[in-house]
Amino acid sequence: MKQTEKISEGKNYSAINIGNLEDIKSYSLIHEKTGKEVKGKVFVKEPTKATGTEISFTTVLPKSELGYFHIHHRNEETYIILKGSGYYQVDDDCFPVQAGSIIRVAPEGVRSLCNTAEEEMLFICIQSKENSLEEYTAGDGQRIAF
Repeated sequence: MKQTEKISEGKNYSAINIGNLEDIKSYSLIHEKTGKEVKGKVFVKEPTKATGTEISFTTVLPKSELGYFHIHHRNEETYIILKGSGYYQVDDDCFPVQAGSIIRVAPEGVRSLCNTAEEEMLFICIQSKENSLEEYTAGDGQRIAF
């Protein structure tokens, strides 16, 4: 099982390397609720010591699906499709997705996806507490002169 690599760490940051995105399929983990091995997925909250988001990278084999539908209790998810194409379903709506598609799903949205392409699908999922972003981009930034 492939492991993340720590690059550097300081008081105000943590930096890791997960390798080439094509190698995400080399990762696997034991799902904490089902106890089953999940191949082609890596979470980066723990190795980066993140406190406001969980980010995962996932591969879905050609002509296959995630294999389950799910919801969250407090966290919304944003899926960014990097490679491949298929269908994403939220509740009763099923729509086509491809590289470049971005889907935000509220916690209570029942969701899953499938890869209908002949190539692997690769996506990033960013999970954060719904309605927690109070300031963003320039509104939350301040330039510092060195």
